Amino acid sequence: MMQNRTPVVLLPADSRQLGDHPFHVAGHKYVKAVVQAAHALPLIVPALGSESDIAALLEVADGILLPGAVSNVHPSHFDQDVRDPSLPLDPARDGLTLRLIRAAVDARVPVLGICRGFQEINVAFGGSLHQAVHETAGMADHREPDTPELEQQYAQVHTVRTVAGGQLAAMTGSSEFMVNSLHGQGIDRLGAGLVAEAYAPDGLIEAVSVAGAKTFALAVQWHPEWDVLNTPAYLAIFRAFGAACQARVVKRN
Repeated sequence: MMQNRTPVVLLPADSRQLGDHPFHVAGHKYVKAVVQAAHALPLIVPALGSESDIAALLEVADGILLPGAVSNVHPSHFDQDVRDPSLPLDPARDGLTLRLIRAAVDARVPVLGICRGFQEINVAFGGSLHQAVHETAGMADHREPDTPELEQQYAQVHTVRTVAGGQLAAMTGSSEFMVNSLHGQGIDRLGAGLVAEAYAPDGLIEAVSVAGAKTFALAVQWHPEWDVLNTPAYLAIFRAFGAACQARVVKRN
């Protein structure tokens, strides 16, 4: 029997065309945060769409991190047409993640969604998205500034208010904290079975959990992987996720 095995966290890859060839890629900042903040072993999963063997993936997984991406969830998954054809889509990733999310929650595999991953979880549970938050009445512009400086793109720009008595409030020990903001889309209709955990000042939902989940099942719209070791609220999320992954290891031994 293996004791104290390092948890394995799956990261669904983006399907990306680089030059003449397609690649399966994942952002270094997510991989690094899994290692340094969740104390887990990241394993990048190719975006094979409907060809992915979900049952086999869940046999391997002690946790799943759904990372952010350049692409958006295809709006056909929430019964809308594409609003802006210039924005990138990733049908292969949709075909993997939208099947994986519900199966993972049912199998009691811890799940953390970030940005696109947050939106994927909402869509997987039957919710819909604003395809352009900044063009929605009453909403602020949540996109990052047009600058090559990453420190400016990922700077903390607005507060989020956690829901009293919620999981995120308990996890972070805070009713309000600052976050970065790098997204053009966001939750419109909340998915069935999801619970809002935090809101932006304009009322946009910024965090959700899965009601009744038997383990960690949380997603956030901002990017807690950025400077995670130096940002207490961000670190608290990854520590809680990592602890849930380690608990799954113990149960499986």
